[in-house]
Amino acid sequence: MKWNPEDYAKNSEAQLKWAHDLRRSVNLQGDESVLDVGCGDGKITAMFSESLPAGRVVGVDSSPDMIDYASHAFSSTQYPSLSFHCIDARALPFEAEFDLCFSNATLHWVDDHLAVLKGVSRALRPGGRLVISCGGQGNGADVVHAFNQLIANEPWQPFFEEFQFPFAFYGTDVYQPWLDEAGFTVERLELVPKDMTHQGAEGLAGWLRTTWMPFTHRVPEERRDDFIANLVETYLARIPLDPEGFSHVRMVRLEVNATKP
Repeated sequence: MKWNPEDYAKNSEAQLKWAHDLRRSVNLQGDESVLDVGCGDGKITAMFSESLPAGRVVGVDSSPDMIDYASHAFSSTQYPSLSFHCIDARALPFEAEFDLCFSNATLHWVDDHLAVLKGVSRALRPGGRLVISCGGQGNGADVVHAFNQLIANEPWQPFFEEFQFPFAFYGTDVYQPWLDEAGFTVERLELVPKDMTHQGAEGLAGWLRTTWMPFTHRVPEERRDDFIANLVETYLARIPLDPEGFSHVRMVRLEVNATKP
């Protein structure tokens, strides 16, 4: 997928809020080395850097556009202990360099979580921690339902021939063996329901446009806005805006807290 970092930054408030919540659960002393896997636009990575005056923070992402955006938004001049690198999460090159690996709203985009977990295990020092939050089993089910309803009929059906579901939304029963194989001691592994809200139909459309690209990009660019508008209409017909004008999306996060012995 080709990401639009500016558009994503404007339409990712919920992901940012959840990342802040996750970040607050991590007690840091100020001198740790942190690896942020799937750093995206770099906001959370920079936040780590601000709280680690004697530490080091590395953000990695497979999107060159995101890395370019993050590198300019949070330059080494302002954040001397922070760096960004374009790296596939399935092929992390680090060896015993980090005290914490953090990943928020990323790994459901990755098709081989075991490879990621093994790479993180190599990257962590003994006693290092792994903290993950990503889409889990059942995540966005109502959105998926609306997509399936829409793409089953004209005029959108022809664009979705042989379409396969693109996201990796796993449950705890699948994830536990992978964590074991990667050598982690699991402290917490849980599916957590979340209510994601957006301001009106426009806010919902912005989120769908910037984070459901495997669906929306099947449609030619000149017809994409119409597709998204049709999708929003289909979704809100089933799950209307609340009295304050907010849309609600039932999300499920797979949350992991584990250590490397």
